[in-house]
Amino acid sequence: MWATLRKISLTWWIIIGTVTGILIGWLFPEFGASLKPWSNIFLRMIKSVVVPIIFATLVIGIAGHGDDLKRIGRLALKSISYFWLMTTVALAIGLIAVNITKPGVGVRLAPPDPNAPVPAPAPTTLNGFLEHVVPRSLAEAAATNEVLQIVFWCTLFSIALTQVKGKPKEAVLGFFEGLMETMFKFVGIVMRYAPIGIGAAMAVTVSHSGIQVLKNLGMLVGTLYGALIVFALVALLPAALIARIPIRQFLRAVKDPAVIAFTTTSSDAALPMAMQRMIDFGVPKRIVAFVMPTGYSFNLDGSTLYLGVASIFVAQAAGVHLSIGQQLFMMLSLMITSKGIAAVPRASLVVLSGTLVAFGLPLEGVAVILGVDEFMDMARTMINLVGNCLATAIMARWEGELKVVGVEEQQKAA
Repeated sequence: MWATLRKISLTWWIIIGTVTGILIGWLFPEFGASLKPWSNIFLRMIKSVVVPIIFATLVIGIAGHGDDLKRIGRLALKSISYFWLMTTVALAIGLIAVNITKPGVGVRLAPPDPNAPVPAPAPTTLNGFLEHVVPRSLAEAAATNEVLQIVFWCTLFSIALTQVKGKPKEAVLGFFEGLMETMFKFVGIVMRYAPIGIGAAMAVTVSHSGIQVLKNLGMLVGTLYGALIVFALVALLPAALIARIPIRQFLRAVKDPAVIAFTTTSSDAALPMAMQRMIDFGVPKRIVAFVMPTGYSFNLDGSTLYLGVASIFVAQAAGVHLSIGQQLFMMLSLMITSKGIAAVPRASLVVLSGTLVAFGLPLEGVAVILGVDEFMDMARTMINLVGNCLATAIMARWEGELKVVGVEEQQKAA
């Protein structure tokens, strides 16, 4: 019996916990409402990793590539400019989609933890926003989970670290690499409690909103999948056509790693095969070696689009009206903080939690989303991988070094 239970994957335990929580909230609403402390435990553990994991991933993402940026400056500038453009398009599509479908309207989240401090709302003016970004104290920003302030401080810290040479730099990078790996393990331990925390959250939500909340979650999943398809059609496909990337050959090259990314919900699991396939496709090794790892820190389009959709979903569920200006400020925040997302399952959960706290939105929405997060994670991870593979091909084309076997010869003959 115990051996059988141990073989059940975390994904299935989360599904079991979600279904159990829905049934409890539907059939025993009073008991379901009493499970809120079990949900709060999960939310507090997730909230506690926001600062260290963002700090570590940003330092590694920026300072870890410092020497490469200086050595291959032109490629770095083109790559990062392309990444920012695609991130902006992804956020815009996600923002438009979630405002059209409004999947969070009608959801009634449970009241927030009365013992938790009330987060300050995000500033609504440009001057207030600019002043808010700069921390008075790193310790204060960390204590209040002010993600943008932490990102600002970490960015300056990382730039300063790129100017340090030798063993001191190696020691600092080694520390943050160790911190990053440790925090990923920490998140893995926390996720073992996720079936209980998510089940409790679903029980509380259904006890407040009724069984119709499933319709809202279905709309959320549908909104994300629809937005990702639109992104592929209006961003990735035109970029490939402009760069004269042979579509059929490219899709054939990325098919297998894309399937791995979809089924495992981890871009890292598909990274070795993806890099090899792009080299076989005709991208030089030096471009693959730089663009692909850098893209895993700076070009996770699927995850970025998901963050935009999920953030507005929580605001809708909480009944918080965000003006266009506030939504744009939120997208700017996500555009910056998403650059530190690691290519591992559930890493975007940390950024989402930090963004909600920064904008005064309830973390209870995260636990509700997690009930269907596995289905959304599969699609966004696949888009992350395909987007990074396409980025390597486009950079190779812009550098004049893309040589697709069989295609280049046909073009010369024509």
